[in-house]
Amino acid sequence: MTMKHGLLPEDRSQDHGAVHEASTVASLLDVLGDATRLAILRHLHGGEHRVVELTEHLGLAQSTVSQHLAILRSAGLISSHSHGRANVSRIENPEAIEQVLAAAESLSAIIASDSSGPSGQDGRDGRDKEPL
Repeated sequence: MTMKHGLLPEDRSQDHGAVHEASTVASLLDVLGDATRLAILRHLHGGEHRVVELTEHLGLAQSTVSQHLAILRSAGLISSHSHGRANVSRIENPEAIEQVLAAAESLSAIIASDSSGPSGQDGRDGRDKEPL
């Protein structure tokens, strides 16, 4: 009997390529799964920033910001160009990234409201759940 679960049009009994097919999305979600990188993307969504501006906005060390920018750049989420001696970063595909972040925040809020009991606490460990 074929089971339907909504993730695939139908269950595949021999779906050995499923993990490989999901690896690209998993890699992107791994990059997006860091709070510092999400904050950087939010700042870049407002326009181009120099590294020094991001360090001032976020209160982080220049080396930390530069490392996160390199990860975002290698994932294709941002690009950089030189402007004099400064390196300026900008977001690529801002509308698509905004949709992904909005969907993640929406899902986080749904999960938080579904898992909170009448007291507003998560039933598993007693701590309040916070959205992204």
